[in-house]
Order: sequence, then structure tokens, then C-alpha cells
Amino acid sequence: MLKQKIINTIIVSVIILSSCNGKDRQESAENNGINEAFLKNVKTVSAVLSNRQQELMLTGKVEYDPDKIISYVPLISGVIDKTYFSLGDKVQKGQPLFDMRSTELSALLSEKIALEADEKVAERELRTAQSMFNDQILSETELLEAKGKLMQIQAAINKIKSDMGVYGADKGDGIFTVNAPMSGYVVSKKALSGSTISPESEPVFAIADLTTVWVTANVYASDLRFVHEGMAVEITTLSYPDEIFYGKINSLSQVFDPEEKVLKARITMPNSDLKLKPEMSVMVTLKDESQVRALAIPSDALIFDDNQYFVVVCRDAMHRVSASENFEIKNVTLLGHHIKTTYIASGLTEGDKVVIENQLLIYSGLKEE
Repeated sequence: MLKQKIINTIIVSVIILSSCNGKDRQESAENNGINEAFLKNVKTVSAVLSNRQQELMLTGKVEYDPDKIISYVPLISGVIDKTYFSLGDKVQKGQPLFDMRSTELSALLSEKIALEADEKVAERELRTAQSMFNDQILSETELLEAKGKLMQIQAAINKIKSDMGVYGADKGDGIFTVNAPMSGYVVSKKALSGSTISPESEPVFAIADLTTVWVTANVYASDLRFVHEGMAVEITTLSYPDEIFYGKINSLSQVFDPEEKVLKARITMPNSDLKLKPEMSVMVTLKDESQVRALAIPSDALIFDDNQYFVVVCRDAMHRVSASENFEIKNVTLLGHHIKTTYIASGLTEGDKVVIENQLLIYSGLKEE
């Protein structure tokens, strides 16, 4: 009887100790942020070798071709009398854009009128001199002086006409008309009736030929190794969501923009249908399909921290309690992206089991250990 009591006491003690030890292990697992149920539900994929396909999305916008835009800054002061155009209008070269009144132009006009009167007198004097020279009454030197005087007056008149042609066409009554210097679309207008203009003022208007435009894409330092001149690109816009515009990178700036901290990639685009409007925001997709094989993992597995990329790798056996015994953080270097796949340059080996769900939780836990 006594022997049976002793045996029962030992059994109870073992059960209590076992339950305590199990509780301690569970608490230990929970303290480390990992329990058995969590470990069973960890999802992983293996890093595999694949032909690299790279796709990079860049933001950008449409800009004028600077070689096909003219901004008109007046060379003289005056007051705008009337305008004949609106912002966005299509204009032809030589078409009147606005009338202006200018005391400077009026002074030039008065000078021109006076010189034209002097020209008539000089022509008459030359005819008289030529007749007298033919009758041997006047010397050749005196004849040449009469010719020279007329030529000087005519040169002065031509200069004034040239100047007035630059400033505007005379309409009489002190009003001059400024004509369009090229064909295109009015993309800027500062001309208002009654406003004063001068050589120090802003451009009165700008005309651009929009049949060719630039698309400038923003290239950040982290993406620079993926971008080079000659790459084919696809351009999409919110205005035409179902349409893709195709082009290639014509040039890549070698100097970072001091404000945006990006390099500018330029794509020259034909725009005969005028769908691409200046200042329109666009998305630029770069594709580079090569036969180079590289390790590939889902992009969702990446963790970006402290300007570096990391992944959480699962060890072969996951029966231990500590997170550091089941998982490992690896710093990786990227080759590029394609849709939802990322290609790895270094940091992983083929077959590594990369965690693709709750990796941030595990990463945080490992960093705290």
C-alpha cells in the first residue's frame, strides 16, 4: 500500500514538472515573437536562376522642344493697343498678334519721313550734277560727292525700315503691328490691351511647334545602373490609359538636378497628332530583356531599411524556439526588377528559402535579439 502511494506521488510530480516545462517553452517562444503555430504557417520560396528581365518605372513629364519655341521680348517700350490671339491658338508665320503704340517707333517713323524727303532732294541734286558733268561744267569729284550723299541717305532709310521691321509693321497713326515670327501654337501670353511693355519685361508671348516634344524622365541614383542611352521605353498617360507611346532614351544627363536630386533622361517624341501636351505627367517604363541568368525572388520578399535591401531566409530545420535559430537576415544587392520579380546580384545562393509572408515581423524580431 505504501509502495503504491509512493509511485502515485512520483507520477503526479512528473506531470506537474512536465506541464511547467512546457509552459516555460511556450512562454519562451512567445517572448521571442515565435510560436509553433506561427512556424508552421511561414511561407517561403526558393531563390532560383532565371533569364533576367528588367522593368523599371520612372516618372516624367512632357516638355517643349527648346529648338522649336520662340519667346517674344520687345526691343522697345510701348503700350499694347489691341491683341489678336488667345492662349492655345494656332498661328501662322506673319500673322498679326497685337498692335502697340510706342514713342520710340513714332520717333523712328518721323526720322524715316524726314530722310525720305532728303532722299528726294538728293536725287534731284544728283540728276542736276550728272547733267552738268555731261556738259563738262561739273568735275567728277563733285559728281561723286552728290552720289555719295544720296547713298548715305538711302542707307539710313534702309536701316530704319529694318529696325521697324523688327519692332513692328507701321499701321499709321502711331500704331505698329507685331506679327508671329513662326508658325505654331501660342503657349504663353502676357499681352493685354492697355498693358505697358519694355525690353526689361517678361516675354509678351511664346509660340511653339508641338509636332515634336521632349519627354523627360526622372532617374534616381538607386536606378542609375539600370538606365542607359538607347534603351527602348514605353510611355503611358492618365489622359490615354489604353494607349502606349513608344520611344527610346536619346540622352542621359551627367549632372544631377540640384532641386529634384535626379538625373534627367530625355526622349524625343514625334507628336503630329498633338496628344502629348507640355507639362503633362507621364509614366516611363524601361525594359531590358537579356539572356543573362540571375537569381530571382518575388519583389514582395524585399525589406528596405537604412538605404539597403534585406531578405529573411528560413533555415532548413525549424524546431527551435529562438527566432535567430530558425531565420537569418541577409543583405542583398539588386540587379533589377520585372513586374513582381526582383533579380539578385549578391547576398543569396540558389535554393535559399526566402520568407514571403510576415517577413517584416520576423525581421523586427531578429533585429531586437
